[in-house]
Amino acid sequence: MLLSAADLTKSYAGVHALRGASLALRAGEVHALVGENGAGKSTLIKILTGAVQPDGGEIRLDGQPLSHLTPRSAKALGIAAIYQQPALFPELTVAENVALGVERGGLWRRVDWRARRTRAAELLARIGARIDPEADAGDLSMPQQQLVEIARALGADARVLILDEPTASLSDEDTRHLFGVIGQLRAAGVGMIYISHRLEELPAIADRVTVLRDGRTIETRDMAEVSREDLIRLMVGRELSAVFPKRDVSLGETVLELKSLGCAAAGVRDVTLSVRAGEIVGLAGLVGAGRTELARTLFGLAPADAGEIRLRGKPVRVGSPAEAIALGIAYVPEDRRRHGVVLEMPISHNVTLASLPSLGGSLGRLDVRRERAIAADYSARLGVKAPSIHTRVAALSGGNQQKVALSRWLVTDPAVLILDEPTQGIDVGAKAEIHALMVSLAERGVAVLMISSELPEILGMSDRVAVMRGGTAALGETEDAGLRRHDGQGAVMPAQAGIFPSTT
Repeated sequence: MLLSAADLTKSYAGVHALRGASLALRAGEVHALVGENGAGKSTLIKILTGAVQPDGGEIRLDGQPLSHLTPRSAKALGIAAIYQQPALFPELTVAENVALGVERGGLWRRVDWRARRTRAAELLARIGARIDPEADAGDLSMPQQQLVEIARALGADARVLILDEPTASLSDEDTRHLFGVIGQLRAAGVGMIYISHRLEELPAIADRVTVLRDGRTIETRDMAEVSREDLIRLMVGRELSAVFPKRDVSLGETVLELKSLGCAAAGVRDVTLSVRAGEIVGLAGLVGAGRTELARTLFGLAPADAGEIRLRGKPVRVGSPAEAIALGIAYVPEDRRRHGVVLEMPISHNVTLASLPSLGGSLGRLDVRRERAIAADYSARLGVKAPSIHTRVAALSGGNQQKVALSRWLVTDPAVLILDEPTQGIDVGAKAEIHALMVSLAERGVAVLMISSELPEILGMSDRVAVMRGGTAALGETEDAGLRRHDGQGAVMPAQAGIFPSTT
């Protein structure tokens, strides 16, 4: 056995994060670790990497017990982790960020800049990432930052590699490249702990799977002997009737209509589509196709310079987020931790942040009592799990952070809701809750534009699907647009830019 953890326990202020969790990793094995948010996965990983000391239990590497493990000693022993949120230095180049995890030597050594750039380019090429090693990390998109993190970890020659949601921000093409690299590492004897909420990808990559629930190890099974339904039941402790609870909704008038919309600064061009009241239109496409850029244009972050935006038949100009909000357009961005919520603020402040002008009391002061009442109301409606509305959002799970981000815009009573990767990096139970909220909003007449890299989500939740490619999507005849299957693995891929009915 390469790495083992037995009966690990950890408590924070009386709250049990782990209650006897165990996991055993073999050399050359991909071992999936799954569980709902709050199940204890993050705490277990922090203990294995030395970031947190356990209250009890034992960790062994090659059969030898490890005591007082630290991040430095874990790295020296060959234990490396790639976390869901990229940890790059934005002011440094890609090559410099990769070098921080790869190069050895003292502070006063001479740097071979050419070799550094070449090494970074080689590592990026291994995972099929087309990223300039000289680019500043802060200028990269979230998926690109994730790829740089993966390249940096691969260059460290780790014996134990922990992958925390590595495909959450990757396209299908990038995911296939990553799986190829994982296969090479497996053949080289590297043991990998693979954490993912995308249960459908586990049979293609994992040898065994361990399920955590409420800080306990529920079961470890061979991946070939367990179904997706089995995993869901083990994770949530109950049968989950539907991950995609889409219901038929009577559609109303066309709320949002785009005609040959373009924004040169964002790389958006000639986009023509529409969304009706009560309709969920899925926006699919590869990373870099222009989906997020279109959302930013609609919200006024990168105002359109060509074409037309119509709301309920009337042409409008959206020159800023403030104008978008006033017009009834809401936007929940892809990276919720950076742009969707303010982590250091409590739930109450986050929920009301987009509606502050309506909360002014006498003498222009904030009506704190009303703010708290609204926050409590929407937290209850959306089922936000937290001790109180005064809890900092940073302390919430990913699914609950997403609910807070959603509630902020629901308070504004939007006509159009743009959701960019609404369930990225959250567990299957929270996904079902977010999907149910989307259906509920559609039933209230909200026009929903949903961007997602998960095609099962696109097909499971959308009434129609628009596909972007090269910054464009056009509304054509439905019979001219279609779907094809890729590599015979059942992954549904868009055949062309266009829009067509969902196949569900």
